[in-house]
Amino acid sequence: MKTRTFDKLGIQTSLLGFGCMRFPTLENGKIDEKQAEEMLDKAIASGVNYIDTAYPYHGGESEAFVGKVLKKYQRNQFFLATKLPVWKINHKDEVLPIFEEQLSKLQVDYVDFYLLHALDEARWDALVEQGVLDVLDQLRAEGKIKYIGFSFHDEYPVFEKIITARAWDFCQIQYNYVDTEIQAGNKGYVLAEKLGIPMVIMEPIKGGNLANLPEDIARFFKAYYPKKSLSSWALRWVGSHKNVKVILSGMSTMDHVLDNLDTFTNFKALNQEEYDLVHKVTEIIKSRTKNGCTGCEYCMPCPHGVNIPRNFRIWNDWAIYRNDDQARRRYFKDLEVDARADMCQACGACEPQCPQSIQIIQDLMRVHEDMKAIQ
Repeated sequence: MKTRTFDKLGIQTSLLGFGCMRFPTLENGKIDEKQAEEMLDKAIASGVNYIDTAYPYHGGESEAFVGKVLKKYQRNQFFLATKLPVWKINHKDEVLPIFEEQLSKLQVDYVDFYLLHALDEARWDALVEQGVLDVLDQLRAEGKIKYIGFSFHDEYPVFEKIITARAWDFCQIQYNYVDTEIQAGNKGYVLAEKLGIPMVIMEPIKGGNLANLPEDIARFFKAYYPKKSLSSWALRWVGSHKNVKVILSGMSTMDHVLDNLDTFTNFKALNQEEYDLVHKVTEIIKSRTKNGCTGCEYCMPCPHGVNIPRNFRIWNDWAIYRNDDQARRRYFKDLEVDARADMCQACGACEPQCPQSIQIIQDLMRVHEDMKAIQ
């Protein structure tokens, strides 16, 4: 199993981390504990020692399940990561009860990697004002937290603001060969490396999309390595960045586990020819986007509540990957009705603000038409 050293922390972890947010489930939506435990056991037996969970995963059941499985292992056999659900915090006094609940569920005395979960600018500003970090620093002084970091979901200027605010032990960002110019992106990677802050990567396969490319795109990878999975290309691209210490993969089947173990047991960074091929595939993927929305949010807030960037993100992802099921779920289920494209009132407040000069009103109509066509 390929390992990486957190030089700043003096520890060594498996490059592959087990993300505990996509376990197999039963018909009732509960975790299929038998299958999930077999998957975790196989990964750990093969050298995976970084286990990542969080308070809300699997409807709040992930931490308790992970704690039950890990109880049979020696505590020094694994590094355990979980996260503070910052959206539940209105006062710093609320941190400790949640943290103690997490320790109880996980059946441990301490957490190795503790993250402020899913930070954006508003959440960060609130946490600073509330003094939440003082509580985490105290927990670390008591030995209940080893390392403090954050996971991030906003744009680069906010990432820069947060990562330079204190001496973080590590940080976690979304990063893959397509998502290099959104959220923290390439600039965030370079900044973290410059600051000497090790990185944990989430969504290396872009929620599974890069493992399920359309055949006319997948053929480029298959021609080069007929027996290697599409996932392996995405994971190797991320792992070729030296400041990436852990790559999280949310595995849902034993086949996912075995394929990832194959990739990381004899891990090889991409060579230049392989980099060039990934770049070629990336350009084809990006050429299929419906419009040039970058998610900058200059068009927001919409006076009528439409989430313009999110509608465009769903639309563009659907155009690229042709994943109808995912697009239907994201648009008709995950997106609030009032935030959907068909709620646009054509008031025109957004269009003068768009730095990409997108015809927002017209494109929102197209979003809804395309989504209705696959409903």
